[in-house]
Amino acid sequence: MRSFTLMNVAKPFLLACNEPSRCFPNFRTIGATTLNNNKKRVLPLRCKSLCLPSNGDWLEVPKEVENEEEFIVVNFYRFVFIEDPDEEVSKHLSFLEGRDIHGRIYLNKQGINAQYSGPNKDALAYVKWVREDCRFSDVLVQISPSSNAHAFPRLKLRYKPSLVQLEGGISHLPLLDPSMRASPLAPSEWRKRLEAVNNTNNSSHGNFNSSFILLDVRNGYEWDVGHFQGAQRPDVDCFRATSFGQSESEVIASDPLAAVDKERTDILMYCTGGIRCDVYSAILRKQGFKRLYTLKGGVSHYLESEGSVGWVGNLFVFDARLSLLPSTYKPAVEIEASTMLECSLDDSFAKCHICGSQVSELRHRNCANLDCNLLFLCCAGCMKHLRGCCCIQCTSASRLRPLLTGHQRYQKWHKYRDFE
Repeated sequence: MRSFTLMNVAKPFLLACNEPSRCFPNFRTIGATTLNNNKKRVLPLRCKSLCLPSNGDWLEVPKEVENEEEFIVVNFYRFVFIEDPDEEVSKHLSFLEGRDIHGRIYLNKQGINAQYSGPNKDALAYVKWVREDCRFSDVLVQISPSSNAHAFPRLKLRYKPSLVQLEGGISHLPLLDPSMRASPLAPSEWRKRLEAVNNTNNSSHGNFNSSFILLDVRNGYEWDVGHFQGAQRPDVDCFRATSFGQSESEVIASDPLAAVDKERTDILMYCTGGIRCDVYSAILRKQGFKRLYTLKGGVSHYLESEGSVGWVGNLFVFDARLSLLPSTYKPAVEIEASTMLECSLDDSFAKCHICGSQVSELRHRNCANLDCNLLFLCCAGCMKHLRGCCCIQCTSASRLRPLLTGHQRYQKWHKYRDFE
């Protein structure tokens, strides 16, 4: 057992859990310090997820919780009926007034979807305030570091008709009824399913299990950075246009759900944080698919809980960081070799968009042509030769931004226009 230093944990404890006696019946509180009956320990706070585990794992409180000024990124969502979303928006805006929060927080009658960044004290204060509402008390909150800066340019907190963008909207979907969505699998159960299928496929000498589909419910460019081993690359550039399982005619090669047995095939769906899978599973349920499963909390929750077993590459995120190493979620993980998936750490699947060679960094960049702005992977040679553009045509564009080095992101056009 690792040793821990006793520290004042009253504040992070309250931020993590509104009902400590329920989550930790073997704890007693003395003043501002929480003690185990036998030994002094730091509170078992999940270092990245505030939906606390029931297995009693001891995890050290991360550095970002110790320093209130460290920046973090917070993600959560919840499908729940909100009678007056406009009033709810006003309450959230009022609470966040004067707090340093940037990001996207959307509410409507179906619930809330939030991704934001801020210094620890402000970011977690909002989490605590949200969880005080019984509708959100047990919401799964995921946290990752933000390199001492905001990951979003500004705060957008407003009513939005659709919590995620999908062709035709999602307000008509029965998202408030859990039985109409896929069954969520905990990361440990997800890993067991992948291991079982992997072992079956290996023993059948390449004849893959046809009663099992691993469905990546993201965009193709997200897959290009990292994915679960065995998942087909989605032929999708925007989630809005996703149409898996909705083809009614001949088999379509780009649709992994085309012509599958809807009654007997297990569909295991995953995405970054879980919300896209939940939404799309309701569509598939209406299409007649019976055996639907989602990865609870998405890939980020899996990487935190199980490490990178079965995962190849990095994780694409929709903020200024763009690409995160699996170790961002679980810096140190020890897994017995006998239980590991046969997973290659080779990132040779990632190719340069321009020349097709292997890239040295699993991180996208935007085309320097503002009117193109394509998000693409690029090798160092092509990046230099085309000055940050995705093709030769873009190099002669009228609104051309300078080549950025390192992990910089482009700013608004006027920042470059004024210096032409």
